[in-house]
Amino acid sequence: MPVTLTYPGVYIEEIPSGVRTITGVATSITAFIGRAKRGPDNEAKVINSFPDYERIFGGLDLNSSMSFAVRDFFINGGSQAIIGRLYHEEDDAASNAILTADTLILEAAYKGAWGNYLRARVDHNVSSDVATAQGLEEEDLFNLTVRDTKTGVTEQYLNVSVKPGPRQIDKVLDNQSKLVRVSGDLPEGRPEASDPPQSGEDPFGDNDPETNYTVTTEASDSAPLEIGDYIGAGMSDAKEGLYLLKQADLFNLLCLPPEGETPDYPEGLVDAAIALCEEERAMLLIDSPSDWRDKDAAKSGLDAVGTKSKSAALYFPRLKQPNPLRDNQIEEFVPCGAVAGVMARTDTQRGVWKAPAGIESTLRGVPELSVKLNDAENGELNPLGINCLRTFPIIGRIVWGARTLRGADILADEYKYIPVRRLALFIEETLFRGTQWVVFEPNDEPLWAQIRLNIGAFMHNLFRQGAFQGTTPRQAYFVKCDSETTTQNDIDRGIVNIVVGFAPLKPAEFVIIKLQQIAGELEV
Repeated sequence: MPVTLTYPGVYIEEIPSGVRTITGVATSITAFIGRAKRGPDNEAKVINSFPDYERIFGGLDLNSSMSFAVRDFFINGGSQAIIGRLYHEEDDAASNAILTADTLILEAAYKGAWGNYLRARVDHNVSSDVATAQGLEEEDLFNLTVRDTKTGVTEQYLNVSVKPGPRQIDKVLDNQSKLVRVSGDLPEGRPEASDPPQSGEDPFGDNDPETNYTVTTEASDSAPLEIGDYIGAGMSDAKEGLYLLKQADLFNLLCLPPEGETPDYPEGLVDAAIALCEEERAMLLIDSPSDWRDKDAAKSGLDAVGTKSKSAALYFPRLKQPNPLRDNQIEEFVPCGAVAGVMARTDTQRGVWKAPAGIESTLRGVPELSVKLNDAENGELNPLGINCLRTFPIIGRIVWGARTLRGADILADEYKYIPVRRLALFIEETLFRGTQWVVFEPNDEPLWAQIRLNIGAFMHNLFRQGAFQGTTPRQAYFVKCDSETTTQNDIDRGIVNIVVGFAPLKPAEFVIIKLQQIAGELEV
């Protein structure tokens, strides 16, 4: 700001440059919605590796298609995922295991049968000094140790109390424990200590007399999910079910491995997911129905898949992989997780404008496909917007299609290709976040010049990386924000209009090699 001139001399004044760097957003954060063995439910949880998934959500599970899709995502190059665990409660079964430690009632921190393996021990080896510091008596304190005997994870909480204070047990567990919570009201007095184990005895083992407190009410795992678990009444406002993704700051791809009684989507789910993706500037990766066993079934069943949206893509056929939970027997799995991983890998190596298909798009960990397609069959499905997974000698299993659901030739849509759509979504989300500073600024030429400068710099950087057609910036993109785009009437209504155009790269789907013989010259 201008300095106040008071004395004769030299003054220093810093002038802002008007440069506000626009940084591109992530392009391959993938959201997965489905069942899991354990972990928080109806919460958008960010993970960065499959070991994270194993630690929080319990790893691979025969009742969870999502667990195998997440595994495939990270195997194929994915780096960040958002997990949304859904749980379908049965009327005649408990969802959380109950653990009774004398007068203290504990419940498993998360729903599911995993909590049935919890054990707890109480001892009274407490510190009188800590009791005095808390304003309590030594007889008010106790130590609580909880172990998950399935995984060996153990938590210990020292010098806690059921009385109000800084180490009140319910508050401590709410903030620190990954295993248990206090259920109901706190008892008036501390729980009795567990019996000490005999020499060499595991204190959490099945000993006689008992040396630990065990689960008194066992829980069950989630039943197969139904459409109401995804898009039930009020879920959008409550940010539950499919709409828990509204809790997330950003996601780019959505995978919905079928988790119902059948290996296919419940009716209405795909359309609801497409609507959410269009709202959140993301893409839905749709798994082909399980009964598509040849190209004729795919052609006849395409219209029943869902809305023909530019924010969705369909992949066929399904994958055949060994199941480590069934002695590596070969079973069918949905391809969405593996394809999302290929997209993430392609984004890292080449950019979001490169089609996630071709001989570099190898499906790792996939020894076989459920349907083997040849060129002629592929040629019938590709013009309909069905992306085929193919097997090629030496190369292996690869993605061999890059069209959205609007990719059918007859539709002639401008967002026919996945890389074009994903590039547009990337630019939209980046500029949405990168121009927030414009709000409430004086709406005149100095502001418009700053907008052109900052958005132009971002677009030029993409041009230099090879994201657009054209050999010059003028051919590749434009940014317009001036008195032509923003009239006086717009200014009076508080509106500034910014027009950004770009020339997208289209993938080379068909390569034509023309060969001819050169006739020899005839001497006369």
